[in-house]
Amino acid sequence: MHLADITFFYAPDSGGVRRYLEVKRQMLGRLPGWRHTLVVPGRRSRRAGDIRYVAAAPLPFSHGYRFPWRQAGWLKALEAARPDLIEAADPGIPGWAALEAGQRLGVPVVGFYHSDVLSLAGRCGGQVLREPTGRYLRAFYSRCDRVLAPSRYVLECLARLEIPNLGIQGLGVDCTAFHPQFSDPMALKARLRLAPETHLAVFVGRAAPEKNLPVLLQAFALLGARYHLLLVGPGMPKVSQANVTVRSRYVRGTALSRLLASADVFVHAGDCETFGLVVLEAMASGTPVVVSRRGALPELVSPEAGVVAAAPQARPMAEAVRALFEADHAAMRQRARCWVQTRWDWAIQMEQLRQTYEQLVDPRPATGRGDFESLPRHADGGAA
Repeated sequence: MHLADITFFYAPDSGGVRRYLEVKRQMLGRLPGWRHTLVVPGRRSRRAGDIRYVAAAPLPFSHGYRFPWRQAGWLKALEAARPDLIEAADPGIPGWAALEAGQRLGVPVVGFYHSDVLSLAGRCGGQVLREPTGRYLRAFYSRCDRVLAPSRYVLECLARLEIPNLGIQGLGVDCTAFHPQFSDPMALKARLRLAPETHLAVFVGRAAPEKNLPVLLQAFALLGARYHLLLVGPGMPKVSQANVTVRSRYVRGTALSRLLASADVFVHAGDCETFGLVVLEAMASGTPVVVSRRGALPELVSPEAGVVAAAPQARPMAEAVRALFEADHAAMRQRARCWVQTRWDWAIQMEQLRQTYEQLVDPRPATGRGDFESLPRHADGGAA
């Protein structure tokens, strides 16, 4: 089977969508009879192995993203690839090119709802933007043969828009790349000039409005000097708060693995996350988490692996962090790792995705088509 993924959510320093696509390329590409093509924006149109770049203009202040203005180049790339199945990771111009290519080639098209466009529209413009955005999303996704939601939160949002052919497809984590063996909390605290007994919390991600970084800053102001917050990611704000350290840069690979494993807790106050890969990566590293009750993040966290704050507000987040350290922290670290290993490993999620793809292309019962149990895996993580 030949699968083509198409999206403009792909940049040198992009996060969750790129990680999902790269893991898929690695794992599906190693199955017998599978091919994978990736169609993404670039400085100029060109082909590099199984990646087809389509010329697109840089998007200002976006940390490397490029925005497509015309559909023609994207459609041409898909028609040249001639896949058996197309997946669109965004409902923009590449997504519409996927639908058109699907019609011309006679192949099914999957739409994956990675970004909560509807909530972001509401945040920016209230109902004035939310209602037309909802109509737009319905128009796009209703044309897809299958619409994948990474969480129940997203599935319910799309169901309210009366979008058909919905299904949940979780994302995953590489439990080898993210592992407690990378933990060195004393070294990390020493680099930050913190006392060993300091409770060190980490957030890794983009400094986007929906991440609610001001809530975290206010929460740690309430918690006081015994607690310290480390913010890591591109575009982080300058902060003069005594118990906050900022590292405004992208982190990936072993550096990310060491950082997540060495923190005492991972904190995330986002209120419209569609999934939350970095939360899984933290738990796989043996680090318990504190998340907001809004969005999809609570679906990832068992009571034994972290604490869910009552609201994405400073006081509830502070209370949740305090409650985590009042619990058996060492036991929580072990349970966080076990929780992710048994439910969220990429092999588990990709096997479900493979079955979805094969049912779309050939609805007959699948037998002996291969699985992921023995495939080597590595996902190069990064800020979500």
